[in-house]
Amino acid sequence: MSSCNISRMLLLSLFITSLLAMTASAGNFFQDFDITFGDQRARILEGGQFLTLNLDKYSGSGFKSKKEYLFGRIDMQIKLVPGNSAGTVTTYYLSSEGPIHDEIDFEFLGNSSGNPYTLHTNVFSQGKGDREQQFHLWFDPTKAFHTYSFVWNSQRIIFLVDNIPIRVFNNLESFGVPFPKNQPMRVYSSLWNADDWATQGGRVKTDWTQAPFTASYRNFKANACVAGSSSSSCGVATTASTDSTQQGAWQTQTLDAAGRNRLRWVQQKFMVYNYCSDLKRFPQGLPVECKRSRF
Repeated sequence: MSSCNISRMLLLSLFITSLLAMTASAGNFFQDFDITFGDQRARILEGGQFLTLNLDKYSGSGFKSKKEYLFGRIDMQIKLVPGNSAGTVTTYYLSSEGPIHDEIDFEFLGNSSGNPYTLHTNVFSQGKGDREQQFHLWFDPTKAFHTYSFVWNSQRIIFLVDNIPIRVFNNLESFGVPFPKNQPMRVYSSLWNADDWATQGGRVKTDWTQAPFTASYRNFKANACVAGSSSSSCGVATTASTDSTQQGAWQTQTLDAAGRNRLRWVQQKFMVYNYCSDLKRFPQGLPVECKRSRF
């Protein structure tokens, strides 16, 4: 066999292995997720293309991904509980297992009718969180589906809403800040009652006459490294296009000038809490990462 043919076979083998290691197509909820609690309150519909979570007085509901991921871009379209959602929390997050777990959070804190949801974000590494940033959204998240995304690579975590960056958490291990990079994580989501704290510090309780409360999901995409794969890589980041949703681009994704401007716009106009500004909470000095660039 000629060296040319051997090279072609090696390239084909690497290509197939890379495809096995990375998933980039729209998901099917039957294939990609398991219901974790709530029995019939969690329903997969339309042949796996659509999922709803429900909360009533007796229980909430939730689901988790069958696969674990170690770095990637995760997208989900969600339509939140409409009307009087006070006391309810809809979660969508990545998490490993164990007492020193890593976690990357979106949590949507409900509110009484006419008042905005609070989007709560957090990052846990080696069991330590306390890195909360909260936002109000610039749209009504109950009227239509919107895309909520995590970009997670070895350099940074980017939180995006409709592809607009709202938060960046950089890898600052060189400054002693733990960063989630070694523990594979699953995708989780749940809808549950948290009226002891979720809305106005627990002052507004869940109105059970409005139950059941429903959150809806569609168009899950995981362009990510699947843990346990035999491949040592997840493909090569594309350089031919600036489309950050293309397969592999997330591996080195950062914010360009337009992205930095969008992040400034969100944080100046819609951020309602930032742990890096909470001097009362940290009387001995703000965390190390708060003294570095937010980009």
